[in-house]
Parts: sequence; structure tokens; C-alpha cells
Amino acid sequence: MQFYLAPMEGLTTYIYRQAYNRHFGGITKYFTPFIASKKMSNKEVKEILPENNEGMTLIPQILANRADTFLAISIKLKEYGYDTVNLNLGCPSGTVTARHRGAGFLAVPDELDKFLSEIYEKCPLKISIKTRIGISELYEWEDILRIYEKYPIDELIIHTRLQKEFYNGRPHKEAFIDAQKCLNVPLCYNGDIDSPDSYKDLTDSIDGVNSCMIGRGIIRNPNLINELNGNDIVYNKEKLRAFHDDICYGYAKSMSGDTNTLYKMKELWVHLGQSFTNPEKYLKSIKKAETLSSYEIAVNALFREQELKH
Repeated sequence: MQFYLAPMEGLTTYIYRQAYNRHFGGITKYFTPFIASKKMSNKEVKEILPENNEGMTLIPQILANRADTFLAISIKLKEYGYDTVNLNLGCPSGTVTARHRGAGFLAVPDELDKFLSEIYEKCPLKISIKTRIGISELYEWEDILRIYEKYPIDELIIHTRLQKEFYNGRPHKEAFIDAQKCLNVPLCYNGDIDSPDSYKDLTDSIDGVNSCMIGRGIIRNPNLINELNGNDIVYNKEKLRAFHDDICYGYAKSMSGDTNTLYKMKELWVHLGQSFTNPEKYLKSIKKAETLSSYEIAVNALFREQELKH
């Protein structure tokens, strides 16, 4: 099984990816949070710089519903040495979908078909796609698959939920099986793989899954891939603390002032806090911290007084 780290805006930055690759590894492909503009910002450029992603296979992700935008970004990415890009047709956020981008593009299949026709004809790079299975009804998936089967998709990553479901409810694994039946392209499963039990349920219920994309499960439990692979390695608070400190130092080094670093670390703790037994009061202290020194005191207390769940 190949495991991919899902792109999560504000979380899976190059600093996080570097630290994860050093301390845990096991990821076949990393994906950048989406790039949406022809005029790539300094922040977006830092995410895709080869020197910031050494030792990793990185696939830049593009969010676009205009072929000229997608192609312009692709040309820039080729200049940085990339040979593959990923099209985001999976983001369920209302601010994105309202403009028919991300999963919202699935609501206008004729426009999507025309868009795909142009980018697959003109793009100088291979194109993979990350998709939802529809907007609001499961029957939409059949029509979406009819569109996808027209194109030489390098890989189709399927989040087996509708856009309206966001990250709630059970994934519709049968949609992945439908794709296996009608598409002759590599497929990757995405959706709620967050424990050995959920992984076993996936492999028991679907034959022939060769790759999985995982996001929240890894952010909550960085050792998840080792658990899924059955790797008997030492995982303890010391290892997690070293990983945490590497990320925190990376942000502090690249950002000016405590505030920006604290914002990034607090965002991470929304997920990482779930690795501990009783984190609530410590997470409140972390959230209240206004300086890195007060933040460190709160983090020290959490690591000292609580245990890992895993």
C-alpha cells in the first residue's frame, strides 16, 4: 500500500512536511495546499521550491475552473522541475464551491468536461485529479465518471463523500468500487482512514486498493502510517515532542514575531491534541498563550502530565 499525505490548508505546509519526513516518513507522495492564482504568492512559491522539499515526492495542487489559469500555473510549475500537477475537484468549502471551484465544479458537468478537454490537450505536465463523488446526490457520480473516462488521468484520488457532506457521515465506499469497474486509470482512496481498524475495514470491503490518501488521521496521530504498516518502532512522547519542536522551530525561523508562529502551532494543536488522554485544560492554556515562552510552558505541562492514546 502506498500512502499519500493530503493537502490541508494551513497545516501541511513545507515546514510540516519536512519535519514529518524526518521523524516519521512512510509517505509516497506529498501534495501542496492548492495554488489558485496565476500570480503565485511568495508563500506559494516557498511551498513548491525544490530545496524546501528535498527527499520527498511532491505534487503541487491547483484550484481553478478556467483553463488559462490552470495552464499558466502549470507552465510555472514546470519551470521548477515538476512533471505532474493535481487538479482540486474535492474542496467542499462554501467559499470555494460557490464560485464553481473545487468540488463546486462538479455542479456544472458540461463546463467541467470542456475544461478538462482543454487542459489535457495543452498542459505540458501530467494531470492527476482529487475529486468528490458529487454535490448532493449519489446518482451524480455516474455522470461524473462518464466525464473522467474520456481523459488520460494520471491518477484519480477519490474522496468518497458528496460535497454537501463535508467530512461528516460514513464514506460511500461503493463509489470507489464503481470507479474501479469503469475507469482504466490508477485510483487512490481517500476518506476516514484514521486507525488500523478503519484501514482493515477498507481493505476488507474493497479489493485492489493500492494507495490511500490520509489527512486528518495523520495530523491527529503522526505515527499512524507506522501503525497501518505494522512497523514495530518506538513511538512515545519524546519522539512526538521532537517532531513538535522541529515544526515550531521551523515556523519561528521563517516568520517574524511570536504571533505568526503561535497561530500556526495553535492550528496544529486542534488536531494533535487528540493524541493525548485528557488534553482539554492544556489546550485551553495553549490557545490563550500570547508569547512563545507562555506557549512552551503550556506544552511542557501537557507532555509532562498526560499520556499518548496510541
